[in-house]
Amino acid sequence: MPRAPGRTRTLTVLSCALLLGPALLTGCGSGDGADRADPKARSSGTAAPHGYVEGAEETSEQQSRLVLADADTGAVGVLDLIGEKVTPLKRAEGVQELRTDGRFAYLGTSGATRVLDSGAWTVDHGDHVHYYRTTIRDVGTADARADAHVHGDPALTALSSGTGTALLLDRAELESGAVGRGRVLDGAGRGAVVPYREHLLVAAAGADHDSVQVLSREGADVAVLDEPCADARGEAVTRRGVVFGCADGALLVTEEKGTFRAEKIPYGSRVSASERAVDLRHRAGGTTVVAPSGEDAVWVLDVTDRAWTRVETGPVVAVNTAGEGAPLLALGADGALAAYDTGTGARTARVPLLSAKGAASAVIEVDTGRAYVNDAAARKVYEIDYNDDLRLARTFPLDFAPTYMVETGR
Repeated sequence: MPRAPGRTRTLTVLSCALLLGPALLTGCGSGDGADRADPKARSSGTAAPHGYVEGAEETSEQQSRLVLADADTGAVGVLDLIGEKVTPLKRAEGVQELRTDGRFAYLGTSGATRVLDSGAWTVDHGDHVHYYRTTIRDVGTADARADAHVHGDPALTALSSGTGTALLLDRAELESGAVGRGRVLDGAGRGAVVPYREHLLVAAAGADHDSVQVLSREGADVAVLDEPCADARGEAVTRRGVVFGCADGALLVTEEKGTFRAEKIPYGSRVSASERAVDLRHRAGGTTVVAPSGEDAVWVLDVTDRAWTRVETGPVVAVNTAGEGAPLLALGADGALAAYDTGTGARTARVPLLSAKGAASAVIEVDTGRAYVNDAAARKVYEIDYNDDLRLARTFPLDFAPTYMVETGR
C-alpha cells in the first residue's frame, strides 16, 4: 500500500501549454481549437489541423529509427526501419556511450556530448498519439557527459552523471537545430535527474544521499519524498510512474494533481548487492521493467501489480521486454537469444544469433512488434519477431560496426 504523503508537498501542475516546447505545443489542446495554428493558416484565416508541427510530417504509424555508432572508427549512422536506408553523419572520435530521450541521440565522448536529431518521435496524449518525422541532422555539442543518465520530456532533457550537477537542455532549442547553452542544475544529488510531470526528480539527494527530491523546472525545492531509496542505481520512466532502483527493491514515484508520492516495491527477500536490479530496461510506454540479476538470472518488475519475479536464465549480456504479456528477451553470453514467459519463468524459444564476440557489446531494443539486436562483429543489425518464436524478420548489413545502438521514434 502507498505510504502517506508525509513531507510531500503539493504544487499545482502547470498546463502543457506553458511548458511544452514550440514544436510539441500542438496536440495539447482540449479539443476547443487550442492547438497551435500554422502561421500561414492564421494569416489566411484557416486553422491548422490538430497535431500540426511546423516543419515535420505527421504519419499514420510510428517512425522507428536506430542510431548507431562505431567505437573504433567513430562512424555514425541512422537506420530508418521503414525505408531501410542508413543516413551517415559526421564521425565522432572517442565514442564511449550512446543514449536517447526518444527523439534525440546523445553521443558521449571524453568530456562532451554530441547531440543528434534522429528526425523521428511520438507525442502521446494518453487517448491518442501523433507520429512525426523530419530531417536527420547534427544539432551540436553540449559541454557535459551523457555517460550515465539521459532523460527528457517535451520541455527539456537532463544530462546527469551522478556528480552533483546536471545540464538541462531546452527541447525547443534542440528542435530548432541548436544545443544552446543549457542550464546547470547544482546540488543534483548522486543519482539521476529525471524530468517528470513538469518537475524534476533527483535521486540520491539529501545529506545521506538516500532521498528522492522533487524540484521545480527552475530548480526550486518542492518536496522530499518520505520513502527513502538507499544506494539509488538505475531508473526507468514508465506509464505508471518513475522507477528508481534501490538497495532493497524499487521506488515508484507517481504524481496526481500536483502531489508526488513514493511507494517502495521490495524484493521480498534479502538480495545481495551483486543480485540487485541496476541496469533497468523496458519498452518506452511499457509497464514492465527488467534487469540482470547476478550472473545467472533476470529480474522482472511488473509495475502495475507491484511485483518482482526472478527468472533463472543463465549468464546474459542484454535483456529487455515489451511487457504486458510479451516475453522476456535475454541474450546469452554465447550469443543465443532466448524468450521466457514472465509469469512462469519457463523458456519458450531459443535461437543462435550472434557470435560470443558480437554479443559482448550487444543490446536489445524493443518496440510494440519487433526487437532489434546489434552485432558489431558481423556489422549487422537483426530484427526479431518476438511473437513468432524469435523469428529473424530482417537483417540490416552495415559498412561499419554498430558497437552502440539506441532506438528513437518512440
